[in-house]
Order: sequence, then C-alpha cells, then structure tokens
Amino acid sequence: MKAIVLEGFGGVDQLKYVDMEKPAIKSGEVLVRVKAISINPVDVKVRSGKAPLAKDLAGRNPLILGWDVSGEVAETGSEVTRFTVGDQVFGMVNFAGHGKAYAEYVAAAADHLTLKPSNISHIQAAASTLAALTAWQAFTCYGKLRSTDTVLIHAAAGGVGHFAVQIAKHIGAQVIATSSGANRDFVLELGADQHIDYRKNQFEQILDDIDFVLESVGGENFQKSVRVLKPFGTIVTLPSGHSADDELAAKEKKLHACYFMSVFSSGADMDFIASLLREGSLKPHVSHVFDFDQIAQAHQQIQTGRTVGKVIVTL
Repeated sequence: MKAIVLEGFGGVDQLKYVDMEKPAIKSGEVLVRVKAISINPVDVKVRSGKAPLAKDLAGRNPLILGWDVSGEVAETGSEVTRFTVGDQVFGMVNFAGHGKAYAEYVAAAADHLTLKPSNISHIQAAASTLAALTAWQAFTCYGKLRSTDTVLIHAAAGGVGHFAVQIAKHIGAQVIATSSGANRDFVLELGADQHIDYRKNQFEQILDDIDFVLESVGGENFQKSVRVLKPFGTIVTLPSGHSADDELAAKEKKLHACYFMSVFSSGADMDFIASLLREGSLKPHVSHVFDFDQIAQAHQQIQTGRTVGKVIVTL
C-alpha cells in the first residue's frame, strides 16, 4: 500500500511517500480501505515537533501521521461483531496515539468507528471526526452545556468552531460567535444568534453574564473570556496554553474551568455525530479538497490559520 511517513520533525519536506505492507489487524480491529482523511492543526503541530504528542510519537519507525478516516471495511478481527466487510465507516482512530491515517489502509479499533450515514460522502464523513468530536465532548464531557445557557464560541468559522455552533444550537443554547467580519454570514448561517467581528470589536466590552465559553485562541483571550462569564460559569479551552494568572482569574470567579481539553476516540460519541449528520442537523463545511499526492499543500493550507471549516485529502 501507499503511505506517507514523517522522516523527521520539521517542514512539509519531511513527509515522504513510501510503499509498505498493509497493516495486520488484531482481534478487536478492522482494516479500513481509506477513501478520505481529514487534516487538522494537530497534524501540523506534530509534524513540526511543536505538539506535546510529538514527544510520545518520537522514535516510531515508520511514523505515520493522521487520525481522521472514512472508508470501507476490508477485513474484520475475530472479535468484531458490529461491522462486516464492505461496511462504510468513519471515525477518529487511536487519538491521542499513533493513528497512522495517512495511508491507503488503516488498522482501527472497532470501537473507534461508526457506520457512515448514506446521505453523506466520504469527504463529509472524514471532515466530521476529530473536529466534531472536540465540539461534542467540550459540551458534554468537559463541560455541561444546557439548553438554557448562553455560550460564547471563539473562532466559530474554523474546524472545531463551525461544528460547535451547530451542536450548541442542537442542544438548544443561545450562541454568540466570534470570527472575522468576512465570515459573518457563514457563522450566522450555521445558526449563531449573534456574531462579533473580533477585528473590529472587543467582545469583553460588549458581553457579560455568559454561561459557557469555548476558548480556542489562547493568550490574553482566556482572561478576557473569564471577564464575560457569570460566577460559577464554565470555560473549556482547547490546547492553547495558559498561565498561573489565568488559573487564578478563573478560581477567583469560581468558574468551572477545563484548561486543556483533549479529545479522545469514542465510537459511542461517533454514533451520536453520525445521527446528527443523518438527520441533517449537523453539516460539515469542507473548504479545500486535495489529492493524496498533495499532502504538502494540505498542510500548508492549515498553516495559514485562515481555513474556513475543514481540509480533506482523498485517496
């Protein structure tokens, strides 16, 4: 099979195409013939050696990046009863571990996958994995978003953000979203009740009494977000770093704070994502699709920090 290995941490030139044997599966795994994969900021950070996960993966040979897959079951392990050969499946594989998704075939734990709804493509399914799970778990595992809450979602036009807006509206919350003015219409079409252009307005001067914040920007944005939350409110941050002063600010306001949300593989959570996709209440936005031999371009697009929705690579 064809695969892309990372020969060393650094630039996109470290991503090399190779031929290797298909992976052997264990009793609880399935072999997925990959149709599409999703590229996330964490892929770029690991490739460059700047993510904590890079330390865990250092020394793997071969090191194959990627966690988001959609494809067809080619083989099943002896203990797998949920899937059969030919099933169309998708999921986030073995995060945070060695997912090995940049390949024509991927060995995946059966309980990390779910069936792909027939009304969406493999491209859409691959898009609805790590980013969608991050949003879902932020609101249900790390924090508890309620239908009576008002939630502030930062970077609402991005991969996680555009799913977060839709999931928060599905829960029934009132959604305030930040993005650039260029993405205002897109964010409102997702279902946001209010949009704030972060380039023109200081949200902390406009808002107060917020119940929940999904914070993905980092830096001073954390303490600004703390200031708009009501006492005993909730702030969940995606991995962006925080300081002792940030923790103190949250503690003084008696906030429920999760500083480093780490998304985790879960077939059960993927089942719920699939149900939302099936009923049409969750729609992934794919802004760029690249071929498998364009992995460098896919990484470079993510590096711009200006991607609306998701970047997908097809096989």
